Amino acid sequence: MKHIICYSGGHSSALVAIETARKFGKENVILLNHDIASNVESSDIKRFKKQVAEYLGLEITFANIKGLDADSLPDQFEVVIDAKAFKVGSGSALCTSRLKTEPFMQYLKANFADKECICYYGFDANETARIQRRSSIMGQLGYKTDYPLALWPTRTIKNTKEVGIEPPNTYNVFKHGNCVGCLKAGRQHWYVTYVYRYDIFQKAKETEEIIGYTIIKDISLDELEPMFAKMKLNNVPATEHIQAGEFWKIAKDAINAADSEQLDMFGRDDAKPCECTF
Repeated sequence: MKHIICYSGGHSSALVAIETARKFGKENVILLNHDIASNVESSDIKRFKKQVAEYLGLEITFANIKGLDADSLPDQFEVVIDAKAFKVGSGSALCTSRLKTEPFMQYLKANFADKECICYYGFDANETARIQRRSSIMGQLGYKTDYPLALWPTRTIKNTKEVGIEPPNTYNVFKHGNCVGCLKAGRQHWYVTYVYRYDIFQKAKETEEIIGYTIIKDISLDELEPMFAKMKLNNVPATEHIQAGEFWKIAKDAINAADSEQLDMFGRDDAKPCECTF
């Protein structure tokens, strides 16, 4: 039985990798990653992935879109521009489908058609809806899943600092290790992106213009930019670590939003549940 870690590069998936290797032996563990273009995945996440793998004595197995190497990978904007849409089917983010889900399923089909494997995810005990959804999807395909951070009664590690590995510095302002400029994210994420990665913010604006749809429902990034500029000028903290309601109250107070349209948007974030997993 092989134990496949859905190794995203985030802190939670690293903990799952360590827990699983300690329990079942590293020789039975596969660190499966879908590499992300370096312009939208922090170099510190790539550093973190590499250090955790080295600590475990394992190579990272890459299952990338179209089998491309790291230097040839498209980012999420190039993927959706190529497809001429942001979403597919029932509203799933197309970038997730192309960059992660499809390569993952292709990997499983090519290497584990006999289903002799268990796939591990970094969901915690507060993410019951994600656990149920992922268990159902994978179960229908005949694959077993497990969630050590949520379901295992005994844990051996809570933070990679315990083994001398610093978590990615992206967690200083972002909640996750996904692409900067996430196409599932809301206004708060895009304000943080505007402040720290204006190059990505600009590319996202251009993508909206090319495709003809907005990333955030009913408002374009171009329309949001003047307000983001005021927020930055008035020192609204650029972080995802403030709850949305409190964050937008700070923003409202800082820029003295008076017109009804601005008042209407404060407290709304439009972020969708994160499904950027595989």
